[in-house]
Amino acid sequence: MRQVASVVRTALDKAPVVVLSAMGKTTDALFRTAAAAKKGDLDAAMAEAEMLFARHDKALAELAKGKHLDEGRAALAAQRAELEMLLRGVALLRELTPRSQDAIVAQGERLSTKVFAAHLKSEWSSEGITVHHADAREVVRTDGAFGAAVPQPAAIKRLAHEKLAPHLGPRKVVVTQGYIGSTEDGTTTTLGRGGSDYSAALLGAALQSDEIQIWTDVEGVLTADPRVVPNARPIPRLSFAEAAELAAFGAKVLHPATVQPAVEAGIPVTVRHTQRPNGAFTTITAEVSATGRAITALASRGPVTVLTVRSSRMLAAAGFLARLFEVFGRLGTSVDLVATAEVSVSLTIDQGAPLGPILAELRQFAQVDVSEDRAILAIIGERLKRTAGVGVQVFQALGEINVEMISMGANEINLSLIVKGSDVLPAIQRLHKSFVEGRE
Repeated sequence: MRQVASVVRTALDKAPVVVLSAMGKTTDALFRTAAAAKKGDLDAAMAEAEMLFARHDKALAELAKGKHLDEGRAALAAQRAELEMLLRGVALLRELTPRSQDAIVAQGERLSTKVFAAHLKSEWSSEGITVHHADAREVVRTDGAFGAAVPQPAAIKRLAHEKLAPHLGPRKVVVTQGYIGSTEDGTTTTLGRGGSDYSAALLGAALQSDEIQIWTDVEGVLTADPRVVPNARPIPRLSFAEAAELAAFGAKVLHPATVQPAVEAGIPVTVRHTQRPNGAFTTITAEVSATGRAITALASRGPVTVLTVRSSRMLAAAGFLARLFEVFGRLGTSVDLVATAEVSVSLTIDQGAPLGPILAELRQFAQVDVSEDRAILAIIGERLKRTAGVGVQVFQALGEINVEMISMGANEINLSLIVKGSDVLPAIQRLHKSFVEGRE
């Protein structure tokens, strides 16, 4: 938090809005707390909660002083009483509704911002710097889909100008929470795990900010997962389309929906390392000028299951594909990649999809072959479609690694390959060496 404060200080002339996530491991602990209460074990739930509050109180004691420490402790005590009331209700009924769970897990962001705001006030009030601690639930309006609420951009824009804009200006700081919002009647909601960067983008778009900065633990978006490719390096500039594809296919830096509000508002997004504010970073914009690179980055997702649906009846038959995909829609299963031939369709679904019911329905009108424990290897780059010979280089780099399915994205910047799960790591390493390390 001290480091974050130093980062915010450098932006005081830019009227910063600081959107915080919960402290590390807090959200997981709150989910455990809720689960214990659901079992009727209030003692276990409260023990977990007490550890959380003790941790935040300790941080508060180190970061705040004087009246700001007293005010912070009073705020923590009030929130502790609120959480205890929620847990008692869940434990009494032994029922944890999505609505109750959101109210419980939203406590993490509310705690972290109380501590951080108290720290800034303690350090900066004497300098004439104003710190406004805002409740994101008064601004981030959502629907009632608890656990994965859908934001309402028009309402967020109106509320941001009502609730936040009056507190913006030079030497003024607004501190608020990521991840959480509320319905129109004020019921707490959450945007889904990893949603704090999404919150920042929503608020940045609503306030027509100059820039949306995501501060994390890597120096920007990397060319590959550094745990797989030690030589992965930051990408200086990414297009919105490339960033969205990377997010969808496994890049952990960005929440998949983060870039969308920024795309619509035309606001650049930068991804930076909190502990290395002067280090490398990535800037994401609508378009990227010529870079000379055929491939921007590599990502993977798995395990996935490949289904190959065969039927002679699909030959020149209208409505076959509609019947096929209606099955997946009715069973709530997302299809990632699709490749078609004259009498067959190959497609991928996540390993956790309801395979049994899907097969039972599909086999009523087609033969279905199943290949499990596969992985999607996504090769992403704006210049893929304009680079002659890239396919040859891809397969030369892969060598003896077998590719079972190929799909080129409709936007022509994502070439996805299906390989065995055991082959995906060496495949990424070989492609990175050929296309990223080899171009330097």
